[in-house]
Amino acid sequence: MRLVVTGRDGQVAASLLEAGQAAAGVEVIAIGRPQLDLSRPDTVIEAIAAAKPDAVVSAAAYTAVDQAEDEPDLAFAVNAVGAGKVAQAAALLGVPVIHLSTDYVFDGTKDAAYVETDATAPASVYGASKLAGEQAVASANPRHLILRTAWVYSPFGKNFVKTMLRLAADRDEIAVVADQWGNPTSALDIADAILHAAAQLHDGAATSGIYHLTGTGEANWSGFARHILDTSRVLGGPWARVRDIATMDYPTKARRPANSRLSSAKFADVFGWRAPDWRQSTGAVVHRLLAGETKQALTA
Repeated sequence: MRLVVTGRDGQVAASLLEAGQAAAGVEVIAIGRPQLDLSRPDTVIEAIAAAKPDAVVSAAAYTAVDQAEDEPDLAFAVNAVGAGKVAQAAALLGVPVIHLSTDYVFDGTKDAAYVETDATAPASVYGASKLAGEQAVASANPRHLILRTAWVYSPFGKNFVKTMLRLAADRDEIAVVADQWGNPTSALDIADAILHAAAQLHDGAATSGIYHLTGTGEANWSGFARHILDTSRVLGGPWARVRDIATMDYPTKARRPANSRLSSAKFADVFGWRAPDWRQSTGAVVHRLLAGETKQALTA
């Protein structure tokens, strides 16, 4: 199976490339700018067709959440129009598309974990653009998996785990928001899940639709930070105290959901795959970063 993933420099694409190298019978090809530029829809179909995929993973996105408030046209061009073009390209080639979406399609006011049938109500331009992308993908290609995920980290790119380790190397104390809850999710686990689901989708054994895909278990941001830094200290890495603060103490241009928890039960039931506990996956990423296994490590 040849899996083509958009967003060559993203965490999921990098994780998929790594996972593909270890998986028998799977070839993962990542494509990105300038060959494929979601802000230029005319580049999408040609670039994907040239890669001759058996399935397409739509992972490229505009992810600058706060900046999107000032650049709504660009956010929608990439996350909605561009995502739709990727799905259309896959449909024209007769192959399925797996599209990555986000917890930000919800407003975060629910008291429990969100399920796929809950009403969407994005509270930011970024969330609205990703919701529009879901709708465009579903309309363009009937063979689709839309995977909503959240709080993504990995040994690659920029993410919360690497930020905490970097800050701990320079500070004695780090202030972290304690009133936002979610499911920390390793991109390495997302890649494993995608390979698992893609094989079933390619064979026609999977059901198209929307699924939630996150790490198992929940945390607030400060608890996530403490686990990262406590793990680092045990491994001989940097450590700092974590001080709880409220969202109002750390204002941002875009409103973040207070509750980003997603139930992944549907994905587990349909595909027979469940992510490890987030603490286990976080520990593995921290270990890799401190061991220097990833290029540019904490500074990337």
